[in-house]
Amino acid sequence: MAATPRILEGIKVLDLTRVLAGPWSTQALADMGAEVYKIERPGMGDEMRPSPPFLPDAQGKATRDTPSYVCVNRGKRSLTVDITIERGQKLLLGLAARCDVLAENFKVGDLKRYGLDYESVRRVNPSIVYCSITGYGQDGPMASMPGYDPVMQAISGIMATCGVPDGEPGAGPMRSMVPLIDIMTGMVATTSIVAALFHRQRTGEGQHIDTALLDVAMAATNHMGQNYLNTGKIPQRAGNGSLLFAPSNCFPCQDGSILI
Repeated sequence: MAATPRILEGIKVLDLTRVLAGPWSTQALADMGAEVYKIERPGMGDEMRPSPPFLPDAQGKATRDTPSYVCVNRGKRSLTVDITIERGQKLLLGLAARCDVLAENFKVGDLKRYGLDYESVRRVNPSIVYCSITGYGQDGPMASMPGYDPVMQAISGIMATCGVPDGEPGAGPMRSMVPLIDIMTGMVATTSIVAALFHRQRTGEGQHIDTALLDVAMAATNHMGQNYLNTGKIPQRAGNGSLLFAPSNCFPCQDGSILI
């Protein structure tokens, strides 16, 4: 049986992302065959490394690996580099010159202080596909603020549509325990990077991709937003019921709950 073709084999990715949205994207690139170099901070590494619970080794002793870290860093080569010193900055610029993609999710302006922003990297590699993942985009009044999934679920209005309907016990907005915005932003970033690589293959041009958590969160509400624009009615919480097609709900049964 022939091996599954890895469509991004030969593509090199410099991964300056941490936590979830960015690492999800670069892991997807690794799964498609790209060689991903994950850059981590000396001492601590990715912020998800110290997030419990810690996985045990073969003898049952706790390691420094956590499910939160390993679930989005499969297939990568981890390197420790101090980007705050000149030696580290030169090392990363040298890597960037040899890579096809650079992905980062620092706050706007942070990497410019270290000479690792898009314009600096483009000078050593004009065809680089440079993907920035931020909370609110590269400009605007909130651009410098950090972005977190629960905050995006709230500010986009998604939380207002989740939870028990008004008038029932426990009513109120509810966030999803699944970090939906982080995951969807990772998916959008992956799609954008692959599209940019295809564009580069055709034209030889690199580009700077601006991916924002808030943009993705707002796009995720497109059908509710369109309903509001056409009817003027604000979407209401329906719990496990449906406001779209037919009556539905979650019902308790002898062996657990069932959604009908």
